[in-house]
Amino acid sequence: MNKTEKSIDKDVLEDYNAGIERNRLRSGFGLLEFARTKELLLEFLPKPPAVIYDIGGGYGEYAWWLASLGYTVHLLDIAETNIRLSAELAAEYPGVSLCAAEVCDARSVDRPDASADAVLLMGPLYHIPEKAERIAAVRESRRLLKPGGRLFTAAITPYATLLWAISVFGRDNRLIEEDAFMRMVERELTDGEHIRPTDSAYHGIGRSHFHSAEELREELTAGGFSENAVHGVVGAAWLAPDLDTLLTNPTAREALLRTARLLDRREDISGLSTHLLCISEK
Repeated sequence: MNKTEKSIDKDVLEDYNAGIERNRLRSGFGLLEFARTKELLLEFLPKPPAVIYDIGGGYGEYAWWLASLGYTVHLLDIAETNIRLSAELAAEYPGVSLCAAEVCDARSVDRPDASADAVLLMGPLYHIPEKAERIAAVRESRRLLKPGGRLFTAAITPYATLLWAISVFGRDNRLIEEDAFMRMVERELTDGEHIRPTDSAYHGIGRSHFHSAEELREELTAGGFSENAVHGVVGAAWLAPDLDTLLTNPTAREALLRTARLLDRREDISGLSTHLLCISEK
């Protein structure tokens, strides 16, 4: 088994190489996630032209945006399709370029020790099923960071799939009436393992691991980071109906983001956010 096979489920890699990530952050929940994550990045990143390694950065939505702000950005992702698609975003950012866009395994990054001011690990941790391999990815990110550099790690909570299914029940699907789907959800709530059933109408992401805030901190600590602040990225704002319309209205958009900020560090309700972002310092 090679490193790529061990670090990510083959179905997940096939999905990404089929281009499923394209435009995910441009509507509904994804647009809300993008807006709030950008706020957190601007609050905690060093100033440009700091060097950022965007590891598992998909096709580069964050990478290109950060490059447009003057950062020196390396986009690194395990899916060849994502790296190829990243070139299409250049048209949206005239005069801007990435320092690099390369296929890369999060556990083995071809960059020198202490060469990055910040590392974004906003995808790999929930797509690596084995705990030891997740911790290896965290240690690799720590190796890359300069002293005082910051790591931004994204995670999906164990409640995410069930909450989503309830929110669309009877409108988009009836998955919670299905035994196979509910067995999958029960496993997620028990140990965080997300294993897509073969006998279900559910067609979401393949084999993954979902973290509670506590477990996410524990794995980052095991990877060498002692200070780990977990943020609930979207709070309860994603539950608002017709997000696409609301987010085009400046007043409604700000109101929704305000609610997300309000719940940002409330760990007793962090699972409701469905997405977490942990900020750690070397």
